[in-house]
Parts: sequence; structure tokens; C-alpha cells
Amino acid sequence: MGDIHILIADDEKEIRDLLKKYLERECYKVDTALNGEEALRLFHDNNYNLAILDLMMPVMDGLEVCRRMREVSNIPIVMLTAKDQELEKILGLSMGADDYMTKPFSVHELVARIKAQLRRFLVLGSEGRSASEETPIRFNRLMVDVKKHLVKKGEEEIVLTAKEFELLKFFVSHPGQVFTKTQLFRQVWDSQYIEDDNTVMVYIRKLRLKIEDDPSQPKFIQTVWGIGYKFAGDSE
Repeated sequence: MGDIHILIADDEKEIRDLLKKYLERECYKVDTALNGEEALRLFHDNNYNLAILDLMMPVMDGLEVCRRMREVSNIPIVMLTAKDQELEKILGLSMGADDYMTKPFSVHELVARIKAQLRRFLVLGSEGRSASEETPIRFNRLMVDVKKHLVKKGEEEIVLTAKEFELLKFFVSHPGQVFTKTQLFRQVWDSQYIEDDNTVMVYIRKLRLKIEDDPSQPKFIQTVWGIGYKFAGDSE
């Protein structure tokens, strides 16, 4: 895994050094930045496979760095937040972050989550896809091509982040099946527990904004009241 390049941005030197140490043990190449501006400069000068951004950083905060990264890249982004920053967590997910962890955190759990994010992001270019991943899936005007990591609504290409794509991919692979928020979190975020309902709800809302003609009356990702969500529509 020596070709995996990770960016860590945090104004706390102890956290930067600790994460760099553990990630380099996994044979990842790691760069660190002490503020958002430096992180963005490194991001534009290098090809990273994943970024870890502290929410509160001097010069430029993690939300703004995440927003600017998302303008040009869909690499996995993990946000680090404090316990009392619930609103900021939601904003981070809305800006395009794929996951977040609350400080203080278990470095072993963070490394495990990083591995899960990289596994999903990199597997799109690997061999051994199933037959369903080789053939584009069509639901009316919506087309999902897992092999090409491509989503279209009619002739319009829809740009999704890595996590948004994984969630949509999971939905279209199980049309008509109802899933609770916890089930979605376990399947898409590769975790055995859900920290709160907002993570799934934010991503459902983001997907609806991108793929639905009218997000307020979704035809694809439908709410099953009291249970969760299902993907509706006839495949072609």
C-alpha cells in the first residue's frame, strides 16, 4: 500500500504526529498541514487518495477546505470534530465529507475507518467485479454505471462524492428492499454502530437533491415511515 498518499490537516501537533506515525506503520505515504491554507496548497500540489481534516483550524477551517476539495475531487474526506460541534458535523457531511470522528478518538478505530474508505474508493479500479457491476443499471431516466463510477439522469452527468456513490450503489443493488438507518450505516459506512441518525439522513437528502426531479416528492429514494428508506423504480 505504499502508493497510497494521505493528507492530514490539524493544528494540534500531537494529533498530526500520532496519526502520521500510525498510518506510516500501514505503509501509507503521509503529508501533514497545520492549517487549512497549507492543507489546500498541498492538496493542489499532490495527488492524494484520502484527506483527514480537523474542523477547527486557523487561517481556513476544515469546512472550507472540504468545500474547495469537493469542487475538483471525490477522494474520501474524514472530518475530526469536537464533541460539542454537532451542527458542524452535519455541515461537514453536507459539504462532502465521507465520515467524521469525534475527539478524543481511538486511533485504531480511525485507522480502521480510513482503511474502509480507501477500500471502497480504490476497489472501483480493481478486478473481480460482479456481473451487476459490469453492466450499467437503469431506472427510468437514471443510469448507474458502477464500473465507470458514473451516474446520469437523462443526458446529464451527476457528480457524486465517493460516499454518495456508495450509498446510491447500495440502493440500486437492492431495489424495493426497505432498510433502516442503522442497516444503511452498517453497509455503507462499514461500521457496526451508528453514532446518530444525522449521518444517513444528510446523505439521503444530498442524493435526493442530485438525482430526484423534485426532492420534496422523491420517486427513487422513498421514505418508509417508521422504518427507513427504500429505492423504488423499475429497472430496464
